[in-house]
Amino acid sequence: MSHKENAAMQGLSDKVAAVTGAASGIGLECARAMLEAGARVVLIDRARDALHACCAELGDQAIPLVVDLSDSAAVAGMMPAILALTGQLDILHANAGAYVGGPVIDGDPDAWDRMLTLNINAVFRCVHAVLPHMIERKTGDILVTSSIAGVVPVVGEPIYTASKHAVQAFVHTLRRQVASAGLRVGAVLPGPVVTALLDDWPRDKLEAELASGGLLEPRDVAEAVLFMLTRPRSVTIRDLVILPQRNDL
Repeated sequence: MSHKENAAMQGLSDKVAAVTGAASGIGLECARAMLEAGARVVLIDRARDALHACCAELGDQAIPLVVDLSDSAAVAGMMPAILALTGQLDILHANAGAYVGGPVIDGDPDAWDRMLTLNINAVFRCVHAVLPHMIERKTGDILVTSSIAGVVPVVGEPIYTASKHAVQAFVHTLRRQVASAGLRVGAVLPGPVVTALLDDWPRDKLEAELASGGLLEPRDVAEAVLFMLTRPRSVTIRDLVILPQRNDL
C-alpha cells in the first residue's frame, strides 16, 4: 500500500514537520511520506543543490532549509528559520547521521569525531532548539533515526554502535522529562538500509546482502516512521526496531 493510499488514515494534515538529512536516503523518503500524508515539511540538509532539486520535485509543501548540522551556530539558527517559514513545528525527525565502521585499531579518530558530532551532538542540539516551542504549545513529536546498533553491540562497528547507544539513552530519558508537557519522543531503529551510509561497506559484502535480501529500503523506514507519528496521542512508540527478513541480529 502506498503512502498516498494511506494519507487519510495517517492524518498529518495541518501538521508541520522538519526532517534533517533530508536530501537523500531515509530522510528524503520520510519527508516524501509525510508530504503524501498531508503535512508541510521543511527539508533540512547542507547539500544545497540536492536539497533544492528534491523540493522542486516534491512540490510547494516541501520547503528547503540549508543547515550544516556540524556548525553549532547554524543549528542555533535553525528553529527561528523554521518558524519564519512555517509559523509552527509539530514534528522534528532528527534523521541526519554518518557511519564509520571497522576495527578500532585501524580507525581514524578525526573521522570518529566528525561522525560523533553529527550522530550525537547535532541530534541533542536540534532537539534542544525545538523544545521551547513544542512545550509552549503542549504538543509535538520528536523522532530520532537510531539503529539496531543502538541496542545490539555490533562488533564490526564499535564507534558507530557507541553513538547509537548514546542516542538511545537520550531518547529514553528525554521522553520521561517531556511527557507531561504533551510531547512524544521515540526512535526508529532500522537494520542495514540501502543508503549512502553503506558506501564504506566492501563492495562484495554489499552485493551479497542485496542479493540475499539482507537490506532494507528507505521506504521501509518511512512507513515505520508514519506508523509512529499516527498513533493516538495517548500512545507513544518509544522504540520501533525494523529488520530485513533475512537477518541474524
